[in-house]
Amino acid sequence: MPITLYDASVPVFTRLLGGLDAILAKAEAHAQARKFDPDTLMQVRLFPDMYPLAMQVRIACDAAKFGVARLAGIEAPKFEDSERTLAELRERIARTLAFIAGVPRSSIDGQEDRDVVIPMRERKLEMKGIDFLLHRALPNFYFHLTTAYNLLRHNGVEIGKQDYLGRAG
Repeated sequence: MPITLYDASVPVFTRLLGGLDAILAKAEAHAQARKFDPDTLMQVRLFPDMYPLAMQVRIACDAAKFGVARLAGIEAPKFEDSERTLAELRERIARTLAFIAGVPRSSIDGQEDRDVVIPMRERKLEMKGIDFLLHRALPNFYFHLTTAYNLLRHNGVEIGKQDYLGRAG
């Protein structure tokens, strides 16, 4: 059975965002066990010119949300980038998961040749649906997801590859 555009997008985003939520829960528990404010983790960075944890999670959510919306040819919901706590980041993940769960398979499958336009600061990037997913949406999602994982691991949160991969099913 061939893989469909839906199969290569929605379940992937869903599973890994679920893993990100679980990692953030472990970060909260880690901070509480060590008696420090878990929300201090919101601003941790790997290097001064990199985005902090909060922005890594926001962008991972946006990559999933906009990825699915653009494949389906629909508008994505607007989320303000105002989260100040790990709990609020987890709420953003939940809103993202709820949105992508509501996009029907029939809206995505068969859209491999759909023209997808990605607005950028100084130009618009145009790609076919399959190219957008494989060469833009998924790599961007994985980059920010991996960076969020690395930030928390670097700051002592006891997480591993299985946490990153999320739960199947």
